[in-house]
Amino acid sequence: MSPPDLGADADETRLLRRLMAEIAADGPMRVSAYMTRCLHDPQDGYYATRPALGEAAAGGDFITAPLISQVFGELIGLWAAQVWMMLGSPARVILAELGPGDGTLMSDILRAGRAAPGFLDAAEVWLVETSAPLRRLQAQRLGEDAVRWAERFEDLPTSVPLIAVSNELLDCLPTDQFVRTGEGVWAERRVGLAPDGLGLAFGLAPLPPTFRPPAGWEAAPLGAVAEVSAAAGTMGGTIAARVAPGGAALLIDYGSLTPVSGDSLQALYRHRKEGPLERPGVADLTVHADFTSLLNGAQNHPIAAPMALEQGAFLTRLGLEQRTNALKVRNPDAADRLRRQHDRLVADDQMGRLFKAVCLCSKGLVPPGFEP
Repeated sequence: MSPPDLGADADETRLLRRLMAEIAADGPMRVSAYMTRCLHDPQDGYYATRPALGEAAAGGDFITAPLISQVFGELIGLWAAQVWMMLGSPARVILAELGPGDGTLMSDILRAGRAAPGFLDAAEVWLVETSAPLRRLQAQRLGEDAVRWAERFEDLPTSVPLIAVSNELLDCLPTDQFVRTGEGVWAERRVGLAPDGLGLAFGLAPLPPTFRPPAGWEAAPLGAVAEVSAAAGTMGGTIAARVAPGGAALLIDYGSLTPVSGDSLQALYRHRKEGPLERPGVADLTVHADFTSLLNGAQNHPIAAPMALEQGAFLTRLGLEQRTNALKVRNPDAADRLRRQHDRLVADDQMGRLFKAVCLCSKGLVPPGFEP
């Protein structure tokens, strides 16, 4: 079977052709495996070859909070500095960002961190990044001698306290989909072949033994879709185990804090939504963060009870309004732009409610913004 004519060169259809050949030989592919290949295939994956952050006019596929407003990263920097002080201002602390994009967030964190005497002297900055193109951008922005890189979170040093942050990483974690096909009967949805390329179909393999329908879904309607990320559960457990001796991790992403039904898998290209099977490796691929699996993975470790807030409430508690007003006074010509940036981050109909801030930390620690 030949792939559809995408009006693109051979490089842009190479991963599609390879996936179609593999599926033809081995059968339908799990959605999580498809996501991993689309994003991280060493030869043709999106993050291995062409990640494009920024406005569409500049060739970007998507924009994240640090690129919307410098205030976002500054507040996170002050948050990290305050956590460091709550930990007793240790002489050495690992300051890590997971999935650091082009380095903008960490740059803003470090600039704001200067306000806390001794914090930057103590901070050993690490970036957990697998994408070679993004590592180059991070090095250009931050300086190769200013940071260290790790391929995996598990590779971070473990002998000192950790302060970790991530923004829009969970939505890239491989996720599987399950569909209710009958009374109490669930089937796994997989990526198979269709007459015009790739299509979604029910997998012929039995459900994995770890799959459990979300609580309360016994009466879910026919066709209801459950999205479950085993990778999110693993990450939750790994982070919790690391911060338990001393530290905190702040994870910001979009999704629901409780299980909800729905197919959220989508592709983004030049800020336009596309079908997730149309151009594998060419467009960014995302799914709503599986916070439920993340928190379930963390609960078996001796940490403080996980804390979670909507992004709007979290940033407001950290002082977004006050910081924005101060910038408007200093830059009156930019007042309208600053207000739009503020509203985009916290308004209910923009990022304020859809995005969540989740904190995993050692017992006895209540980081800024999460106070009762």
